[in-house]
Amino acid sequence: MKNLLIISNWKLNGNKYLIDNFINKISHVIKNYRFPIIIAPPLLYLDYMQQVIKYYKCDNYISLSAQNIDIHNYGAFTGEISAKMLKDIGIQYAIIGHADRKIFHNEDNSTILKKFILLKSENISPILCIGETKKEYQNNQTIIVCIKQIKNIIENLGILALQNTIIAYEPIWAISNNTIINPIYIQKIHNAIRNYLMKFNYEISKNVNIQYGGSVNCENISSILKQPDINGVLIGKASLNIENFIKILNIINNNFYSC
Repeated sequence: MKNLLIISNWKLNGNKYLIDNFINKISHVIKNYRFPIIIAPPLLYLDYMQQVIKYYKCDNYISLSAQNIDIHNYGAFTGEISAKMLKDIGIQYAIIGHADRKIFHNEDNSTILKKFILLKSENISPILCIGETKKEYQNNQTIIVCIKQIKNIIENLGILALQNTIIAYEPIWAISNNTIINPIYIQKIHNAIRNYLMKFNYEISKNVNIQYGGSVNCENISSILKQPDINGVLIGKASLNIENFIKILNIINNNFYSC
């Protein structure tokens, strides 16, 4: 039986009505699932969703994640939110390095490292997104690019920094455009990442959770998760529709936890 983790990233979507409806409906089925679920709503709704999850008694089954943090913990940085603020309201996870941040906010490895350090200082688990551009993919540089992004963490903080860290491989060119990637190819990238980590620490390489994100849906979820080095999925658009999300969760539960 695989130890899977499912992450739902709402991006710039959602409102109180969606949150109430979403948690209400998932509360009827979530106790049947034998795998953890993390939801990353917009930052504005983290505290509200936390209250709704507790109201429906789902807090033992659903954890919350921020979609981003600032590179500072306090100061004159209008519109930003810090790791300390997330810690203050009990948030356990935060996504950093997402493709959207790289594309629209020009975040680089140096910026992501600063955010990683701040999260670790507050004992918040980073969901570290890595991935390649279309050009890098076409030039067969995927593994080199992904390892470089992880190497930046290891060289600055050491391999033990990856404890309680989730790595999410998200090919930048395949996100939000319904591009379906062959699961065998995804497995190849995940295996290369795990083999790279093995050079530093066997236990970490074996136990680190490596997710896949990129146009995940009901049709491809089983074939993706059947791959040995894929420990779960980071789902974007497909998780916003609660009926569709529950279908995906049911497929996972029936195919991987039926025994």
